[in-house]
Amino acid sequence: MAHEHHHHHTAPTQSLNGIFIFSIVLNVLFVLIEAGVGFWQNSLSLLSDAGHNLSDVFSLLLVLVAFRLAKVHSNEHFTYGYRKSTVLISLLNAVILLVAVGAIVIESIHKFSEPAQVNGIAVSWTAGVGILINGLTAMLLMHGQKSDLNVRGAFLHMLADTLVSIGVVISGIVIYYTGWNIVDPIVSLVIAAVILISTWELLADSLRLAVDGIPEGIDRHEIERLLTDDEQVQEAHHIHIWAISTTETALTAHIVLKDLTSWPQVSEHIKHELAEHGISHATLEPETPDAICHNKEC
Repeated sequence: MAHEHHHHHTAPTQSLNGIFIFSIVLNVLFVLIEAGVGFWQNSLSLLSDAGHNLSDVFSLLLVLVAFRLAKVHSNEHFTYGYRKSTVLISLLNAVILLVAVGAIVIESIHKFSEPAQVNGIAVSWTAGVGILINGLTAMLLMHGQKSDLNVRGAFLHMLADTLVSIGVVISGIVIYYTGWNIVDPIVSLVIAAVILISTWELLADSLRLAVDGIPEGIDRHEIERLLTDDEQVQEAHHIHIWAISTTETALTAHIVLKDLTSWPQVSEHIKHELAEHGISHATLEPETPDAICHNKEC
């Protein structure tokens, strides 16, 4: 049987390069300021937030690497190029965040047993700057996060950082007016919880794509219905759906036709519908009813 391949490439993410570079520079400057004030004022909440922001800077750098690898053409050994590396980078980003959460929790527990004096006003002012920087970065990434898992991860991290900075501001104010230094490690644990929650979905999505699971937003039953929607199609089987990258999805399927002469029209219709449902690479094999093999080993 003849195989047909159909490829639709999503809009290039290279337009986001400038936004990511600007965001990286902005966040590196803030990390240096926040870490400096954190050491000076002995604030765990500031240091933990600075550490998380530093991991986000590394994550932004990895996304830029992912953009670059996604543009590498196929070659003799990698027929899809290096597109799959974008999924692995997304997974790596999630793991890095989980490690950061563990470090924050360990240090917070230590601070509970040995609370330190904290300058609430210095903490609040520094975190206030973080609200502006993280909020601006999140706004810049808001549009692109709908089309790429890596961009969505960066957006979620920056949004979480904005909320975390708000929490640090509140803790600084509470410490200034009450002298309750124990609030500092408590806020650090809240920060860890926020990071964990924002990372969990990214981790789950990345793991699913890494093991060739069906990408989020694609309904297998809807795709099966779509493949058999044409009156000339008797059934569809051997259906496989997986992610080539964080932005491209592939499908292979065997289409059983009542009449092979209708294949050109049927295949064009199916490919168009698949593209509308976010599947950019489709490989379809037409079959006649008498060619169907019902043996599971076929």
